[in-house]
Amino acid sequence: MNRYYYSNSISNFLNSSTNEIIGELTRNSEFTLLTTQTIAWESQIEILKESIINYDGSLFFEYSIPRMGRRIDVVLIIKNVIFVLEFKVGEKEFLLSAIDQVWDYALDLKNFHETSHKHLLAPILIATEAKDFKSIIERTPHNDNLLYPIKTNPRLLREVIENVLIFR
Repeated sequence: MNRYYYSNSISNFLNSSTNEIIGELTRNSEFTLLTTQTIAWESQIEILKESIINYDGSLFFEYSIPRMGRRIDVVLIIKNVIFVLEFKVGEKEFLLSAIDQVWDYALDLKNFHETSHKHLLAPILIATEAKDFKSIIERTPHNDNLLYPIKTNPRLLREVIENVLIFR
């Protein structure tokens, strides 16, 4: 069984239709599909397609974290950076619970996912209705290839990704 519902190179993802991607996500889902989930996936796909043009790498939707029994919305790998993306579709605020959620996902990958140990981990929380503001990119003080959670909105996600790649 796969640890994800959808995986592809960025190039193939960008060249696939939203319906094709949703179809694969749906086929691989273990749960009864709710309309709200389909709407969330459509939003995430649209946002990512605008944010990762001209990058090489790969991505995984609904990446399983067995220890936690939860799934990361999207794991995006570009160069030697692992972006842990948590989308809050329709949200205007960056709730502490959502910040903790994306932080826990990144910590879990860092501590319990061997292939993530040597790569920079960048947890990003995307509130789709949040206002524009300057995101802060900062390493933890432990010199452990982990960034503190970064908060952004869809309009600035591409800039945040670029800034993390420069920061590394």
